[in-house]
Amino acid sequence: MQTKKFALAGTAALTALALAALPAHAGPAQAGPAQAGPAKTVTVTVMGTSDLHSNALNWDYFKDAAYADSAGNSVGLAKVSTLVNTIRAERGPGHTLLFDSGDTIQGTPLAYYYAKIEPITETGQTHPMAKAMNAIGYDAVTLGNHEFNYGLPLLATWIKQMKAPVLGANAVHAKSGLPAYQPFVIKTMKVQGEKPIKVGVLGLTNPGVAIWDKANVEGKLRFTDLVDSAKKWVPVIRGLGADVVVVTAHAGDNGMSSYGGDLPVENASALVAEQVPGIDAVLFGHAHNDVPQKFVTNKVTGQQVLLTEPGRWGQRLSRLDFQLSKQRGKWVVTGKSSATINTNTVAEDPKIVSLLKPQHDTTVGYVNKVVAKSAQELSAAESPYKDTPILDYIQQVQTETVKQALPDNTLPVLSIAAPFSRSAVFPAGDVRVRDVAGLYVYDNTLLAIKLTGAQIKDYLEYSAKYFNQLAPGAPVDVATLTNASGTPDYNYDQLSGVSYDIDVSKPVGQRIANLTYDGQPVPAGKEFVVAINNYRQSGGGGFPHVTTAPVLYNAQVEIRQALIEYATAKGTIDPADFAAPNWRLTREGVPVF
Repeated sequence: MQTKKFALAGTAALTALALAALPAHAGPAQAGPAQAGPAKTVTVTVMGTSDLHSNALNWDYFKDAAYADSAGNSVGLAKVSTLVNTIRAERGPGHTLLFDSGDTIQGTPLAYYYAKIEPITETGQTHPMAKAMNAIGYDAVTLGNHEFNYGLPLLATWIKQMKAPVLGANAVHAKSGLPAYQPFVIKTMKVQGEKPIKVGVLGLTNPGVAIWDKANVEGKLRFTDLVDSAKKWVPVIRGLGADVVVVTAHAGDNGMSSYGGDLPVENASALVAEQVPGIDAVLFGHAHNDVPQKFVTNKVTGQQVLLTEPGRWGQRLSRLDFQLSKQRGKWVVTGKSSATINTNTVAEDPKIVSLLKPQHDTTVGYVNKVVAKSAQELSAAESPYKDTPILDYIQQVQTETVKQALPDNTLPVLSIAAPFSRSAVFPAGDVRVRDVAGLYVYDNTLLAIKLTGAQIKDYLEYSAKYFNQLAPGAPVDVATLTNASGTPDYNYDQLSGVSYDIDVSKPVGQRIANLTYDGQPVPAGKEFVVAINNYRQSGGGGFPHVTTAPVLYNAQVEIRQALIEYATAKGTIDPADFAAPNWRLTREGVPVF
């Protein structure tokens, strides 16, 4: 794999030299007694984004309109650029840096188009996110887990197109264990009449890549523990003279993981701050939360480490201010604070809008292509708690795709799908690419695995933990019925091809009743072929049995594209052809709805 601005041998040598030069138990630069006379004090500002998910402009490609939500948020790098320009003008030249904490090149039809329809690996075009980030002037960008979705060749092409170094210290070559990407960069900020200030930034990506993009990275890359990686590299960065150390981590801060097994902790940002000496701040992402300012006490030094997360999609920009004083000839951080700034307070930068207009217009044209006509309006609004025809459409396409791919199969074919979007609608009449993309918002591929009746029962019981327990006769409030214990909609799987009830009056693990196939109870040993997406099959969501089940089909067919092609071939979308209600919520046998 090609990387940019990173000579592995050179970094290995620097590591050895830096470690040799450090005293034992090296930690952060400590504030000593002030020099005689007033200390020179300088403020430097770090700005940060994360989880942009290819939102370059303030545009919703699924609705073909300017982005709008109930909270009045804006999205996109064009808005971010205006804020960045304002802060740079306020702070003065050379006193600001701009970093990103990952999930950059996936998430909107804009990204999909230049990865799959006109891939940059074939056309030589510059990726729109590289074009925008280069124009804004990012100083470093860290790899998120979604950077790996489209495969390593496309990722390598994007990295080459980026002017900023793309960091990922804990993504290592599977065989050698050496870094596959640049681990860190040190930026020098000039101070008139004084020694320059050096800001080191260490990039850490998410270990979950090993699960979520197993097909792309298995046997090629490993993803090491964030804390261990930071313990290795922070002393190196300090040893090379960094006065300030910022970690950009694509990992949430709750210390938890969405997966089990032996993988390192998924959301380890606060653990890094607590356990690794020498870090001044952590700009983190992955969780999509707006965290203006949070302090964590380092357990080794007792010092306070600053954490901030700038939400998602360019809705916020984190601003971190560091005050440094000259003490015994060295710059020492004496104060720090952060805030998140809402991008809805500014207009889009016309420079970025103009720069991206050709690629934006191309994408708009693509998503507005009519693929079929729908006999009636189909909505996903109730899909998290009712069996809806629009999700049955996904099940139908997945089932038919697997059946055609396995002509000699004699086992019943079932299908699994989750409600990815409550706002998705197929309008009556023309259905466009953007309508289908709005229903299936992830770039998942289709597999088929073999499960037994007993395993399917376990699977459904696990999925049913999505519902809060509700006593018989108690009032039903759909706003509080779902998402128990924070389970997201995309981790509530519905199964087609069998019929079953989910008794929400029962405790978790005892909810599935009347599980039948073809009108008969499902025997524990009966075998089924089950259509499933790659995220789930590789362990995403922690569902039982699927990661070890025999794989019968894996042609890397993208489910969204299969939906589009199926609609195009049929020409019409009519629920009479595919809607088959097969599950319901009950309480002691009485339907909830």
